[in-house]
Amino acid sequence: MAPEDLGVVDYHDHLFQTTPLLPGDELNDEGRSHDEAAALVATGVGCLVEATPIGLGRMPSAVARISRSLGIHVVHTTGVHRESHYPSQPDLTTMSAVQLAEMFRAELIDGFGEGAEASGGGPARSHGRAGLVKVGIGYWSLTTFERRAIEAAGAVSAELGAPVMVHLEHGSAAHEVLTMLAEAGCPEDRVALAHIDRNPDPGLHLELAARGAYLGYDGSARHKSWPDGMLIDCLEQVFAGGGGDRALLGGDVARSSRYESYGGLPGLAYTYRRYLPRVRAAIGEEAVTRLTTVNPAEWLTWRYGPEK
Repeated sequence: MAPEDLGVVDYHDHLFQTTPLLPGDELNDEGRSHDEAAALVATGVGCLVEATPIGLGRMPSAVARISRSLGIHVVHTTGVHRESHYPSQPDLTTMSAVQLAEMFRAELIDGFGEGAEASGGGPARSHGRAGLVKVGIGYWSLTTFERRAIEAAGAVSAELGAPVMVHLEHGSAAHEVLTMLAEAGCPEDRVALAHIDRNPDPGLHLELAARGAYLGYDGSARHKSWPDGMLIDCLEQVFAGGGGDRALLGGDVARSSRYESYGGLPGLAYTYRRYLPRVRAAIGEEAVTRLTTVNPAEWLTWRYGPEK
């Protein structure tokens, strides 16, 4: 589809996810996830990046049904998370960089195959392809597996021009991971640094934007760690400093205890219902359009790739 048809984009959230790091917080109920997505659509969001990578409970057929039902575009994710999410998946964590790259490329080009469903529901190629690659690291740390995953993601992005999302634990090691991806061939302006606002340092953010990286602001409603106002101030300084063309907005709520449809708070819609109006008051409507619509469309657009 044409990038300009995406509308307002939530660059990072989850409809389905299960991980041993969040026991009891599984997102695995299609009806409840549908209702949560409906609340997001009601705020004006037209596209959701479903940021759950390989091995963590993706349900592409359910996502397809939710997308069709609500009329929301969904961009699927291939790639892998940081190694601590996979304590019992050695078949995945022992893969070489070449094997990982082959797997990522297949999901980007051919679509979801055997094992893509959380339930092991078999081939799901009719339910779409991934649109980006995700990798993750720990807090100022990278395992050997995570280094291989970064190498694989960089190589695939270099080949196809596909976007890359990096989970940065507490916003750490942004420059270092960006350099590793670049060394693997990935252009720096293909990379979105998720959770960069969990290190709300506008000076650092402007440095990263100057390198071409996209800045993933997805930390609202985490008042135990920082008030929303601190993140809004950071975002305002980044726009004032000339880095606004690299900023992205998402929620990354990612657990059932924080989804209203699963009985929790504040809900998937919080970022757009409560947080975004305050952002708009701080930076203005033109900047909000760039943050929510123009920038994510540019990031998600593949540079090149095989003929379709």
